[in-house]
Amino acid sequence: MLLSDRDIVEAVKNDRLGIEPFEHELVQPSSIDVRLDRRFRVFNNQKYTHIDPSKQQDELTVPVEVRDDEPFVLHPGEFVLASTLEVISLPDDLAARLEGKSSLGRLGLLTHSTAGFIDPGFSGHVTLELSNVANLPITLWPGMKIGQLCLFKLSSPAEHPYGAGANLSRYQDQRGPTPSKSWMHWRTWPT
Repeated sequence: MLLSDRDIVEAVKNDRLGIEPFEHELVQPSSIDVRLDRRFRVFNNQKYTHIDPSKQQDELTVPVEVRDDEPFVLHPGEFVLASTLEVISLPDDLAARLEGKSSLGRLGLLTHSTAGFIDPGFSGHVTLELSNVANLPITLWPGMKIGQLCLFKLSSPAEHPYGAGANLSRYQDQRGPTPSKSWMHWRTWPT
């Protein structure tokens, strides 16, 4: 079940759902808008000849931080990691989906490549996978609306929520955009 505006406000008020900082004006009919933080991670294409998800490549991305009053410029064809300004904390019976904003999509900005799902139990800044598919640079301003979070009630609480010991919760309590940790617990299955 998708939570309505009333459900979202009630969950925040009752401390079941953590959205910090919470701004009531960002609540939409069935979602809540999230804003862009000032921290980014850009790809260092000088260090590696290719990306290998099975290997630890610590210098694959480098951190960039802009001031509150200056934008980050995302060039055509460029892909960077960013994060929400808000820290999101989900209980064991709510999951979330990050979606882009229609107005930004119409400018050629993709908010996430594939990883828009947020498991019950997650807590931290949500990492964004930003791509510019337009043919002009896009300026991204810290604090601007960057996406919207849709919240879903599970049919029952998760037995092993994200962050619990049984799960490989690599991104719990992340601060700012967090690079891939795909190499941790890497394995392939027979084909």
